[in-house]
Amino acid sequence: MQTGIVEVNLIQLNDHFKLPYIPDLIAQKLADVEKSTLSNVDVVFHHREYERLRECLQEAYEASTLPEAPAAKSALHNLLIRLRIRS
Repeated sequence: MQTGIVEVNLIQLNDHFKLPYIPDLIAQKLADVEKSTLSNVDVVFHHREYERLRECLQEAYEASTLPEAPAAKSALHNLLIRLRIRS
């Protein structure tokens, strides 16, 4: 919501947000242990962090200048029709 660009790569996102626990979570996922039980989990920390990130997301939403809904639906529809007619 800050840039209008959809970024789904957690490593690239974390280059911006710099959350210190993300590299460890990514390492666990890459080691194929993502469905394993984590030991020494600080549930209170993760709950607080979840709430903090939700608040950040809400603030970004409120500050965003992006439209509520896509504005190019008609143009996209017309493009698809033209492409289908050509093929």
